[in-house]
Amino acid sequence: MNIPEIIQDFREFCEENSDPAIIRKYSRYFKEGYHGWGLPPGKFEAKVTELLALPGMDLPTVLALSETMIPSSKYEEVSMAILMTLKLQKQWTRETFSAVERWFSIGITNWAHTDYICGEIMSLFFKKGFITMKSIGNWRSATNKFQRRAAVVSLIKPMKLSSDFSPFFAFIAPMMHDPEREVHQGLGWFLRETWKKQPEPAEAFLMKYKNTAPRLIFQYACEKMTPEGKQRFKREKN
Repeated sequence: MNIPEIIQDFREFCEENSDPAIIRKYSRYFKEGYHGWGLPPGKFEAKVTELLALPGMDLPTVLALSETMIPSSKYEEVSMAILMTLKLQKQWTRETFSAVERWFSIGITNWAHTDYICGEIMSLFFKKGFITMKSIGNWRSATNKFQRRAAVVSLIKPMKLSSDFSPFFAFIAPMMHDPEREVHQGLGWFLRETWKKQPEPAEAFLMKYKNTAPRLIFQYACEKMTPEGKQRFKREKN
């Protein structure tokens, strides 16, 4: 099967196995709207496995396929490209990062796909030594707010393997006044995880921004603190 045939086969499968109950369920979690087939997870994973077993389904083919699937409005089509790429991680090279980076400019438009890429693919790029924080430095000011979210969420797993959080704090500092809610959530999530590992440096960093940064960051970052601890990060009244 060539790429257009693979895409058509997948779409027909999704249409045949669409579940309205899944569409209703997922619609609650996406502020920007959920546009999907409502394909049950088990059937989705089985279909991806089936397609990956086709002759000639190597990483270059999957990345070429992603050029059509990532811009799609259908949730499962984007997920398909991500999962296929992840399953072929043994074929990855440093150049694979450039292909994944491009996804944000052609079609990553929700928090779920962003966090999937960050938690599964980006974390492995770091682990394999294909990238460093410098590699994603320009993501912090990207046009796509989900790429900016990815700049910080991609660091959660690498951060947990480090004993020195100061480079991470320095990296996210320019993002602490980002205007978008999704980025605030990512920053708060990251800072909550740093606080779990090293409360003192995390609190020192948060204290610098308590009167200027968006409150949603603190809502997430301080979630596991005691009521007394949270109180310390309330914005001071003028």
